[in-house]
Order: sequence, then C-alpha cells, then structure tokens
Amino acid sequence: MGVRGGRSLAALGRALPGDDADELSWLLFHQEDVLSLGQALRHLSRKAIRHRVATGRWRQPHRGVFVTHNGPVSAAQLRWIAVLAAGPDALLGGVTAAQAHGLRRVGGRAIHLLLPATCRRGPLPPGVLVHRTTSLPDEDVHAVGQPRRTMPARSIVDAAQWAATDDEARGIVAAAFQQRLVGGDELHQVVARLPRLRRRRLILSTATDAAGGAHALSELDFLRLVRRAGLPEPTRQQVRHDSTGRRRYLDVYFAQWGVHVEIDGSYHLDPRQAWADMRRQNDLWVEGDRVLRFPAWVVRTHPEEVLTQLRAALRAAGWPG
Repeated sequence: MGVRGGRSLAALGRALPGDDADELSWLLFHQEDVLSLGQALRHLSRKAIRHRVATGRWRQPHRGVFVTHNGPVSAAQLRWIAVLAAGPDALLGGVTAAQAHGLRRVGGRAIHLLLPATCRRGPLPPGVLVHRTTSLPDEDVHAVGQPRRTMPARSIVDAAQWAATDDEARGIVAAAFQQRLVGGDELHQVVARLPRLRRRRLILSTATDAAGGAHALSELDFLRLVRRAGLPEPTRQQVRHDSTGRRRYLDVYFAQWGVHVEIDGSYHLDPRQAWADMRRQNDLWVEGDRVLRFPAWVVRTHPEEVLTQLRAALRAAGWPG
C-alpha cells in the first residue's frame, strides 16, 4: 500500500530519480512535487516558470507556491503547500503532524501549522489553521521529518489541546496509544514542558489510562464510570491464551472475581470476525469467567444500567460490595 504520501511501491519506484538526476529532480522527489518560488528560481528563470503555469504543466495553488503537475493534489502535497506558503519558520503541528507520522482515522481535512509567537506571515491557503507557541524546544521538533513537523508526542498533546471538544481530545490521545504512535510517559514529558497548556488534567489522565491499557475511547468511558461508582479497579488489556494457545487481550478484567467486560465499539459485518469474538467469549465461559458485553453507546448513554449489571456480576462472583 502507500509508502510515501500515499504513493504505491510501484509509483515510488517510477518516481525515484536516477543516479544522474539533477538537483531539481531530487528536490521535487523529496517535496512531493511541490516548490516555493524561491526554490524554483534557483533552477529556472521567471519566464520558464510563468510558461509552465500558463500552459497548465504546473499549477499555482497559492502565491509563491507551485505544484509541478496538473493532476489531483494529494494530502501530502497539501501539507507541503501549507508549510511553504507559511515560510521557513512554519512546521506541521497537532493532528496534521500526527497524520504525517502515521496516525489514522483521526482528524479532518484542515491543516494545522505551528509558528513561533513572534513570527509574521501573510495570507495562507484556505483550510490552513495557524497556532502560535512560545515554547518549542528542540526535543519537540522532528530532526529529519519533511515537511518540518513536531515529534509524535508533542503533536498529540497539541492536537488534544486544540480539539473542539473534550471527547475529541480524549479520542485523539486514546487513538495515539492504540496505534502505538506514542507510549509510556512520552505525553507526560511534553506536558511538563508546556506551562500554559489547555486541558492539562484531561490529557494527563487520559494518557495515564491509555498507557495502562485502556486504549479505546469507550474503554476510557467505562473506566471513569467504574471509578465514580467506587467499584474495584480493573485490569485493562489483560493477556489471556485461548484454547489454541493464541494470545488474546481482554478489554476490562476484574481478575480477583473472574469478571470480564467487553466494550463493543461497533457491530461486526464480517461473519468471520463475529465468530472470532464468540469463540473468545466461549473460551472464557468454559474457564469459568463471567462475561458481560456492552455497546459503547450504552456505556455513554445508560451508565446506570451498566453499573447495575456489573455490580450484580461482581457480587455473584463474591465481591463484598
């Protein structure tokens, strides 16, 4: 599948310049066929640049920025357009930087840029959002990533503080851990360097829970529900082995009482996946565990029903209450 900016391996092989390629070919390769005017003028005259735009060989999506083809513009190219339009001090930030690092299924089409608080800039392309910062230490900037971008942990912290809602912020942090973009206490270290951070407590608590195994947002909702109700602290993502010896991960497990809770984020349309879930549940029943399953929307909208069933299962298993 995609390797670089959505290019397939075959396309990448065709686009890779040969050993005798000139400097411009290599620059276009590294910048996804996007150039600033200043870069283009190092290799071409103004007349040659105007001719390429006028004849449709190049397009000019923003003043002083060129895409050196006339086909569809990819997400990777849009990121280059934004950074080149904003100037040399700009770098990708927040969810856009996280997407460039590989985060999937999170964030919209807007491109987030991070600029020093003192940096002046002109108009930017539509859909580009600029954020300012007075704190950007070297350890928060990716040393070799292109376009320039923040490190994964800083990207996730910024994405969470810039999110429209608390739920969106928690979902971003949970997804980053679930997809192994970050781990351990990386987010805590970033938070410690940002004295004016929004949602500090939310980011720290979500990162702590996610690092402990509750990766999915629905599992975090369930964990908060359990804590507010004063129920025992469960283990998240407990490793078990099924009847075939394969490693399985339990969403939430009250080990002392053998009560296992599965949080279903969505219904499976693939019958093979549905059977895999049933088989895992059957293995747990055979071993004597009590298994409760709740859809994620029930955890959020009907918490008392969830707690009633969970308390009953724990008491039946011997929890004194």
